[in-house]
Amino acid sequence: MTTLGAIFPPDQPPEQLRAVAQAADAAGLEQLWVWEDCFREGGIASAAAALAWTERLTLGIGLLPVPLRNVALTAMEIATIERTFPGRFVPGIGHGVLDWMGQVGARVESPMALLREYTEALHALLAGETVTTSGRYVRLDGVALDWPTRQAPPLVVGGRGPKTVAVGGELADGVILDEQVDDDAVRAALPGYLAARSDSGRDGAGNVVVFRGVPADEPAQRTAERVTALAELGVTHVLLRSLADDVPLTDFVQRVAHEVRPLVP
Repeated sequence: MTTLGAIFPPDQPPEQLRAVAQAADAAGLEQLWVWEDCFREGGIASAAAALAWTERLTLGIGLLPVPLRNVALTAMEIATIERTFPGRFVPGIGHGVLDWMGQVGARVESPMALLREYTEALHALLAGETVTTSGRYVRLDGVALDWPTRQAPPLVVGGRGPKTVAVGGELADGVILDEQVDDDAVRAALPGYLAARSDSGRDGAGNVVVFRGVPADEPAQRTAERVTALAELGVTHVLLRSLADDVPLTDFVQRVAHEVRPLVP
């Protein structure tokens, strides 16, 4: 069964997050996702607050830009959230928007090298390992979390290109494909992702997360059909974003839960 959720995009004021998260929780929606765009809400702060305001909702971050964050700090924050709200958190990481990384002095010459080093180190830290590495960008000397996760949350990597998607299969627990990756591109990306998982000894499809926008006038049946089509491609999580500026997000998450969810197999 496909996991269905909604998105609280960072162009929304952070003070609205509480009402949206609680509406999603009350409606029985499975997941709510946030992300970290420069220079808007912080992803970790948003996820932690929404988890504290709700009882059963899972929060995802899609994604945290790795050039902005030291990997040890990211591991500390993810582990703290997972231990506080076990089983309700899906963290995502990725390159971030390169121009924004340049604005803050964090742009690197090889985003792929950074992402590979970062993903490998973060995955190991969350698993409770002591990590020593001296890479091009990630350097750790005997680093281990004092409070590692009891069970590491699924770590997903956001990307569009085949090399980035393959990192999600090889070194993480899944991949995020955003709205700019259409259904045909999802279909084309999955074989490389699955091959990377298989080559690294990982079983199954892991977490294949896709974001999709929902026009204001789209009937629930049509939205459900689009979700079902993605599920048939092998997508495990579909996160919906409202494209209607005049519809409150509290109403949108309730619509996804009550009108779309029952129509999705």
